[in-house]
Amino acid sequence: MSEQEKTKVMFVCRSAPYGNIFEQEAIEAMIMFGAYEQDISVSFIDDGVYSLKKGQDTSLLGKKNFSLTYMILKDDFEINHIYVEKESLEERGLNESDLITEVEVLDRNALREKMDEMKAFLPF
Repeated sequence: MSEQEKTKVMFVCRSAPYGNIFEQEAIEAMIMFGAYEQDISVSFIDDGVYSLKKGQDTSLLGKKNFSLTYMILKDDFEINHIYVEKESLEERGLNESDLITEVEVLDRNALREKMDEMKAFLPF
């Protein structure tokens, strides 16, 4: 599929992981869309930035640790645009070195510009 035929889709992850099923559903949808060779972007804002935090231990919650999945999105599913809102990181006392995978940290205005390029959004 040519770049011109691909639909630009952005997943917007704004919920903290493990308190609901949003993260699991988002990952499943990202993988599905990646299989259909769409131009996929993922943005993490608000409490969604916690999904990428290193060193998550979910054993006491009795839940599967989904954070490791984000490391394979680029290589295995060609999801090359992973953005994190700078202000969301700062408001939570985090920085780029606290994250489990390579991302592009953007301020709110720059992220809004990226969003303006999208054809569709999938909020989680």
